[in-house]
Amino acid sequence: MTIRDARPSDVAKIAALERECFSLPWPEEIIASQLSGPGKIMLAAEEEGAFAGYMGLQYVLDEGYISNVCTAPEHRRRGIARRLVDACQSWAQMQGCKEFASDCELDNLESQRFHQACGFAEVNRIVCFLKKG
Repeated sequence: MTIRDARPSDVAKIAALERECFSLPWPEEIIASQLSGPGKIMLAAEEEGAFAGYMGLQYVLDEGYISNVCTAPEHRRRGIARRLVDACQSWAQMQGCKEFASDCELDNLESQRFHQACGFAEVNRIVCFLKKG
C-alpha cells in the first residue's frame, strides 16, 4: 500500500467515494480546493495500483482536524484508514499541531469505533442546525 499526496487526477475518485460514504458529500470543486494549500492536505491511498481511499486534514493554530476519511468498500478492513490517520497526524505534528481532532455522525457507530481504535477520545456530542436565508 502507498500513501501519497492526492492529485487533481484523484478528484473524481474522491468525489465518487464521498457520494458512497457520506450523506452530504463534497462537490468536486470543494474537493479540488482541499488538495493542498496553507493549512490543509489531502492524502490518497493506493493498493496494488488501485485507488483505495483518501483523507483530508486541515489545521488552525495548533489543532489538526480530519475533514473526511473514506476507503473504497473492496479495500476496507485492511488498515488503510488507520495508515491515513497516522500519516496525516505526522504531517500535522510537523506543522506544529499539538492536538488532532475529528467527528462523525451520532449514529455512525462504525466510525466511532474506528476513531476510538485510533486513540481518539470522545469529548462532546452535538445536534447541528441549518437555516436557509
